[in-house]
Amino acid sequence: MNNTSTLRDYITEEAKNVEAALQEALPGEWQVPAQLRESMQYSLMAGGKRLRPILVLAAAEALGGPREAALPVACAIEMIHTYSLIHDDLPAMDNDDYRRGKLTNHKVFGEAMAILAGDALLTHAFYSIAQARKVYGIAADRVLAITEELSEYAGARGMVGGQAADMLGEQGITKLEELEYIHTHKTSDLIIFSLRAGGHIAGASEEQMNALSQFGLCIGLAFQIQDDILDLVGDEAKLGKPVKSDEKQQKVTYPFFIGIEASEKKVKQLTDEGKQALLAAKLPNPDRLLQLADYLMQRDH
Repeated sequence: MNNTSTLRDYITEEAKNVEAALQEALPGEWQVPAQLRESMQYSLMAGGKRLRPILVLAAAEALGGPREAALPVACAIEMIHTYSLIHDDLPAMDNDDYRRGKLTNHKVFGEAMAILAGDALLTHAFYSIAQARKVYGIAADRVLAITEELSEYAGARGMVGGQAADMLGEQGITKLEELEYIHTHKTSDLIIFSLRAGGHIAGASEEQMNALSQFGLCIGLAFQIQDDILDLVGDEAKLGKPVKSDEKQQKVTYPFFIGIEASEKKVKQLTDEGKQALLAAKLPNPDRLLQLADYLMQRDH
């Protein structure tokens, strides 16, 4: 079996493991309004690559950390990601009707319930992180560091800030640096967090954490540029959403600034830079992370 097949099997298997954990993440005995629970689960279980939680698990694995203890943190980042998608799709934001080939949350449950489902997933993420200590005995200082960093990378200085900059800059971005800021914070920050969270679970050194951060910054930016490319030339059936939506909304993207060919070269350059940063730190078992970097560069959806 070649490395690509092996990696695909790994991604498929870990995505199933994450989804099984997500299915049980909201305690059944909690008294939660039925429609709220349904709305949360509708988007949480809508599929997707499960990239961020897999990166948490792979980073922990790369450093010899306990995979089971990383799983509730992996679930937490998927909750954050899902809440952000629910809110991004709302009429006041990107006003999208479909996500991953299904009607968006607000199209099924209404805007008010979609907002509340996003709020609930955001707050439940922190409950999930606490289970790494409560259930698996990860040191309290490590769990506290994960909690603090999630607040930072997902909040005003991170993903939310990137989303705000995107909204404020729509149709008015004139510099590539402005677009990089948006891509870095909208996309890279949660990927950096995912890798660092796995590092914290495993007790990584400062040097190893810095390498994970640089790796995450590079592959996160490459991931978003690849998204920009696929929005122009991708297969709508594989993407699960309409292509050329950025163009229709007159959004400024990497291909808009430098063209598709130069954008593709940038994706490869960033991927190579990220891999070199990881190799320089001499992690005990970096192979899976390196394979994931190549997979993201070559993906078609």
